[in-house]
Amino acid sequence: MPATPEPYRLHVPDEAIEDLRERLGRTRFPDQAPGEPWAFGTDVEWMRGFTAYWRDGFDWRAQEALLNGFPQYKVPIHGIDLHFLHVPGKGAGAMPLLLSHGWPGSVFEFLDLIPRLTDPAAFGGDPADAFTVVAPSLPGFGLSFAPGQKRFGAEEIADCFAGLMTGVLGYDRFGAQGGDWGSFISSRIGYAHRDRVAGIHLNLLPLRRDPSMAGSPTPEERRYLEELKLFLKEETGYQWIQGTRPQTLAFGLTDSPAGLGAWIAEKFRAWSDCGGDVLSVIDRDRLLANIGLYWFTGAIGSSFWPYYARMHGPWPIPEGGTVDVPTGYCQFPTEILRPPRSMAERTFTDIRRWSVMERGGHFAAMEQPDALAAEIRAFFRPLRG
Repeated sequence: MPATPEPYRLHVPDEAIEDLRERLGRTRFPDQAPGEPWAFGTDVEWMRGFTAYWRDGFDWRAQEALLNGFPQYKVPIHGIDLHFLHVPGKGAGAMPLLLSHGWPGSVFEFLDLIPRLTDPAAFGGDPADAFTVVAPSLPGFGLSFAPGQKRFGAEEIADCFAGLMTGVLGYDRFGAQGGDWGSFISSRIGYAHRDRVAGIHLNLLPLRRDPSMAGSPTPEERRYLEELKLFLKEETGYQWIQGTRPQTLAFGLTDSPAGLGAWIAEKFRAWSDCGGDVLSVIDRDRLLANIGLYWFTGAIGSSFWPYYARMHGPWPIPEGGTVDVPTGYCQFPTEILRPPRSMAERTFTDIRRWSVMERGGHFAAMEQPDALAAEIRAFFRPLRG
């Protein structure tokens, strides 16, 4: 018999909050490298101001209360205690939908998106499009982490989440949606558990990063291959250290909140559609809530494991394998990679919806929750029932 989920509420001890403030007050900042701000990583002056606000202005309890406004649970599954939000949709016909976040994200990414999916009528949508949303913390991330627990790659996470949806929650058929690692997980579920999913919706396409994949590229494919070449050269340093020496990096980021904040905030700036000003599109308090969850749970080191697993194991969709369930995709303009449909169709054989968005980037659920919710509703509308 599957285990019964137990209700959960997050409460960080006062002592932990005070310890964080003291550590932030003792931050030793590096000097600023010559050249343009942000050219070599997180800008020192920006980080000074961000750290000062984190120490003196940020209200963790307010963000904690926002998360606790959603029904949360923990359940023992696949050898860990898995944390998840389980938010009923408004109406009898609500479709079960699995939302999977990525790195360096958390369930805090979804706090604006979830109500738009569970109660679309409250946002001007059709109540017939409602979902019952299940949004787990990835194993090894945040509230799905405990010191010493086993590590998960994308394949194992997909199996765990499929087991949560069907074995624990009793949803025989469900939809899956995700970006970043969530796109790998959703795609793997579509591949390995195709009998359980009505369809998958992605806001990042997890294609093999093989520049030789197009022998005679079209102009659009050539554009993508140049984009990929630049990304591999300039933007993957974090992947190499997280994927080869995760334990070493974990010492610094587990001990220094400013170090952790700089490591994560730089990615939010680089990958969002912000024109260089990350706080213009990502709420500062929500960003700090996301960083704070990594800090208080001590989960940054374990959150690196999917990178290690990917670098030392096969691609989650085996070579020659395809994802044959109905697939939807929305391409945001500053997503880290934007493969053309011709390449995507070699892996995803049943693309039903392909949308090019006007604004937004990698953190679509935070940057453009209305647009992302509308796309998810439109894709799954004919797949209900």
